[in-house]
Amino acid sequence: MSAAQAWLTLLVFPGGFFLLATGLLYEFIDRKLVARYQNRVGPRWFQPLADVVKLLAKEEIIPTGVEKTLFIGLPIVGLAGALTAALYVPIAGLPPAFSFRGDLIVTLYLLSLMTLCLGLSGANTVNRFSIIGATRTLTQLFSYEAPFLLALLGPALSADSWQIGQINDYAINNLWMIVTQPIGFLVALVGLMGKLELPPFDAPEAETEIVSGALTEYSGRGLALFRLGKDVELVIGLTLISALYLGGLANPLEFLLKTLCVLLVMAGLQSLFARLRIDQTVGLWWRIGALLALLQLLAITIGKVLL
Repeated sequence: MSAAQAWLTLLVFPGGFFLLATGLLYEFIDRKLVARYQNRVGPRWFQPLADVVKLLAKEEIIPTGVEKTLFIGLPIVGLAGALTAALYVPIAGLPPAFSFRGDLIVTLYLLSLMTLCLGLSGANTVNRFSIIGATRTLTQLFSYEAPFLLALLGPALSADSWQIGQINDYAINNLWMIVTQPIGFLVALVGLMGKLELPPFDAPEAETEIVSGALTEYSGRGLALFRLGKDVELVIGLTLISALYLGGLANPLEFLLKTLCVLLVMAGLQSLFARLRIDQTVGLWWRIGALLALLQLLAITIGKVLL
């Protein structure tokens, strides 16, 4: 790959502008679906873009008592990690831009970078709401990260590969893994909602309790970058689940249909359940989610040995 092609891949497609635009589109669809489930009108199609443009145009206020370098740099690092993860997944149903053995593990850790940046950004301030939000963010990280990782390892074991592109090809040519591994699909779906701090796992940013959680002190550019990072993670998470559990992604039409179907289910779950307390998230989901994922991995291992 030439230098020009590499820059085009990073800045335009499948990274950069394409992923940011897709993230804003999927945020709108998610908000619109939740609104319709709740018998509300919901936002117009341009609302997420208007929110980001408004934030980018506003002054970024740096509060006293923070490490300025961290305060400015953490949103950039979080968004950069999410954009980098997109290079290893079949965005738009096309082969990954870059691929190597073990890129599944690297992608999962890059997706965790945003959560770590959120936690550090809240801990970097002296605001009580930010500190509580950061504590909840990092605490919740341990409750969903392990089940989410274990759920995505099931398809990897079935395909005998840790490379996302190879797992996607295996899924295309075999029975959908949601049929053979339904527990893993459910755990991965709930884990993604926890990673994105969507209801009912939104205790780290509960508006009625702690304002905006770890992001209470953020405004302007920093808040916009964090929002864009979460939108990018939404697209990547939906792509991973669709590629691994819904028969793989072979073309843009499959990408659109399958990711939107998963988003439809996620929006429904957001509307059905009330917010969980942080102790409920950690105590309940850590035990049940991890146990279910481990049981499925054990069943896959036994099945491969017997067959």
